[in-house]
Amino acid sequence: MGRMKPKARQEFELFNVYYEDGSQTSNRKILVSELDVLMDRDEQIEAIIAAQDVEIAERSGRSRGPIASIEKVKMKKAD
Repeated sequence: MGRMKPKARQEFELFNVYYEDGSQTSNRKILVSELDVLMDRDEQIEAIIAAQDVEIAERSGRSRGPIASIEKVKMKKAD
């Protein structure tokens, strides 16, 4: 059997999302390739997470409240 080609490594950033009802979700992933450098980064991140929330709500049948704030997760550097 031949060798498999290595998959392209996709870069992503993690965010903690806080909702107005006091709940939160941790480590929400956003692909860096989805972000447009010409547009406002914070607005893009909020729009992508809101779209993820809609998709999650459709699957689970439970909707999320409005987003209060979004915080980028600080990644630990490997030694």
